[in-house]
Amino acid sequence: MSRLFKDFQLSSIEHFCLTVEKGSFTAAANMIGITPAAVSRSIARIEARLGVRLFVRSTRHLRITSFGQVYYEQCRQALNQLNDAELTIKNAQGSLHGLIRVSAPTPFTHFRLIPFLLFFQEKFPNIHIDIHSSNRNIIFSEDNFDIAIRGQEPKDSNLIARKLEDSALIVVATPNYLKNMGVPVILDDLKKHNCIEFELPSTGRKVLWHFCEKGKPIELEIKGNFTVLDDFLATNELVKNHAGLMQVYRFSVEKELKSGELIEVLKDFNGATRPFFLLYPHAKYLPLCVRLFIDNLIEYINTKDHDLFMSV
Repeated sequence: MSRLFKDFQLSSIEHFCLTVEKGSFTAAANMIGITPAAVSRSIARIEARLGVRLFVRSTRHLRITSFGQVYYEQCRQALNQLNDAELTIKNAQGSLHGLIRVSAPTPFTHFRLIPFLLFFQEKFPNIHIDIHSSNRNIIFSEDNFDIAIRGQEPKDSNLIARKLEDSALIVVATPNYLKNMGVPVILDDLKKHNCIEFELPSTGRKVLWHFCEKGKPIELEIKGNFTVLDDFLATNELVKNHAGLMQVYRFSVEKELKSGELIEVLKDFNGATRPFFLLYPHAKYLPLCVRLFIDNLIEYINTKDHDLFMSV
């Protein structure tokens, strides 16, 4: 049986995929440890063999063509599958390796993802995880992430969305603030309070506060002296420093509620939640380490007693 690919052709495909992912010949060359000219020659060989242009080149930009995008998606899947074939054998010997790049909002990262990662690392110590903690929406094709966690389902039909949880929202403040300003009893009382605002970086809009009254959802536009941009966790710190009221995820203040550092108010209007979705590209093939990460994270989030889960 004759060989379909020569060694240099497989190397050229790897060079091509890295160039797409890094955005330039130079960046790809630095990753591989060769010269940009060598990377350029590798890709030129592929273009000559296929009879199409994979990139549109200029002095400042390198843009992938439609043929290049189709070729990249197929080649990346093939290279990942080859890599997984080796990882599967290594895993059978107890040493699964791999890299996973994850993007998640700041509150989910700190209070949900990091505790899970400690469990996952113990189970798979040779899988390296890059964590991108930000409320900015990512673009998978440009930002080179394997998984994203976001607070809404994507409009992109090329992404798979799996709901992780509906996270309860509550309003909290410090005892000191409530002593000085009074305890709100009805929603209209919020007009008399300093309500900390949060602006979404993806839309530039301030987040409405959500409540339930007699089973009906209510959205309120609130006002205050502070607006936090991007870093949702900064709102938690403002609250703990007596700056006002804030609507937060219950999971982000559980310790403070137990210790009495924060007090929950407006309990009669609880019931509102925000979802978190796990997103990843729709592809026929997912790397083994990514599949393991997804399955373990879903199991972890759906296990109410996380301490018990960690001990299993």
